[in-house]
Amino acid sequence: MIQHAGTALVTGASSGIGAAYADQLAARGHDLILVARDAARLRAAADRIGRETRVSVEVMPADLARPAELAAVRDRVATDASLALLVNCAGLGPLGPSLDSPAELYDGMLDLNVRALQTLTFAAARAFAGRSSGAIINVASAVALIPERFNAGYAAQKAFVLALTQGLAAEIGRKGVRLQAVLPGVTRTEFFERAGADIGQIPAEMIMEARDLVAAALAGLDAGETVTIPSLTDLGDWQAFEAARFRLGPNLSHRVPAARYGLG
Repeated sequence: MIQHAGTALVTGASSGIGAAYADQLAARGHDLILVARDAARLRAAADRIGRETRVSVEVMPADLARPAELAAVRDRVATDASLALLVNCAGLGPLGPSLDSPAELYDGMLDLNVRALQTLTFAAARAFAGRSSGAIINVASAVALIPERFNAGYAAQKAFVLALTQGLAAEIGRKGVRLQAVLPGVTRTEFFERAGADIGQIPAEMIMEARDLVAAALAGLDAGETVTIPSLTDLGDWQAFEAARFRLGPNLSHRVPAARYGLG
């Protein structure tokens, strides 16, 4: 089980993966602060979770793509001494291939998927490092590892989430702060409907339920994983990928270009 007692703040908590995190963290005994744009859905979820689990559930309606509303949530993360866990689930997806999506859509995606997540992650990291405890879960995507197979802008943003989490874990992991990037594959949520896509066109064996995804992700957190890929059957594949990546290290920066370019 998670070793960090206290309150969990979950963004994107009104539906999908965020809602599943809210349910399962409450079942683990965490008090909750639920953040999303839809105040009515948040309040309904808070009432239900409170009745079922007896934990304290607070709602904090906010559109994290709006600077003032993001700042309010950031300040809460930075100053609430009871907060022990931040779960960044809020996100926005594309409408088909990269050039088929409206150009202005990418501004909103960057605001929510990158800027808001980074803002809250750094606020939590500073607060948690200051008291040598706490955990940050950032929901990325498996497309961070295979950008050739999905919308390029979205894949790049999820690759940012993965790199941010790994880099920050290396910086502050020794200060008692846990960081985890979760890389879902196709998950049954409202994501596809909002994007105008038909999830029914995807083979059923590729689609994971949000509750199962979150259960696996929390098991990965318990196991100490910095990167959790709930669908990955053989952990050795990820370990081999990481080993190959680190082998590049000694040759990523030299005084002269590699001899293979024939520059003499």
